[in-house]
Amino acid sequence: MEYKDFDRMVNEVEGTSRRSFSPSLTFPALMRKVYVWMTLAMAITGITAYGVANSPAILEMIFGNRLVFWGLIIAELALVFGISGMLNRLSLTTATLMFVAYSVINGAVLSSIFLVYTMESIGNVFFITAGTFGAMALIGYTTKKDLTSMGRILFMALIGLIIATVVNIFVGSTGMQTIISYLGVLIFVGLTAYDSQKIKMMLMDMDAYDEGAQKLALIGALTLYLDFINLFLYLLRIFGGKRE
Repeated sequence: MEYKDFDRMVNEVEGTSRRSFSPSLTFPALMRKVYVWMTLAMAITGITAYGVANSPAILEMIFGNRLVFWGLIIAELALVFGISGMLNRLSLTTATLMFVAYSVINGAVLSSIFLVYTMESIGNVFFITAGTFGAMALIGYTTKKDLTSMGRILFMALIGLIIATVVNIFVGSTGMQTIISYLGVLIFVGLTAYDSQKIKMMLMDMDAYDEGAQKLALIGALTLYLDFINLFLYLLRIFGGKRE
């Protein structure tokens, strides 16, 4: 998934800010936006995934037709690139609708986990993920240590992880898949802390609760959403109990 350069996005939208709230009121409101949007996106994804998993016709349409499946994957990538790459040109409403659309499509694609893993193990891993994510987000938010250098290292590690995953698609090594899963957990645990700090720092610079600031909060929500989903999937590959 995508790693976001928040400094670039701040530069894109900061010129649109206008003063309407004092900084002391603006920052908490924006942070609440981040977590509300993230939570709603998670709920949309979960409901969609469960609904699709219980519809044989939709499952057949998605996973029985490669054209449809890869079309959804491409749509996901296009939406993420579109939101992050055209942030300054999008209205808040459009960006929000794109985020919702991404959450729905991602839920449809992730519906396959209900066919592979037991409901009990999915539930258990979800709570493990929530606890781990919450702890690392809190650390990233409260620590006074600058995590920028760690973020750069994690970004390079993420590129390596993506390359290794693509290679293993053709190799099909179970051992490599296990290593990739553990590395994925470590990388996204670190990215959760780093992204939390980065979001905090960028929103603290906003002195107005205007559309530009809210779009940055939306990007922050998307980033944490991606961190959570990826962490969940890698943990599921390690601890998930498969159906017989």
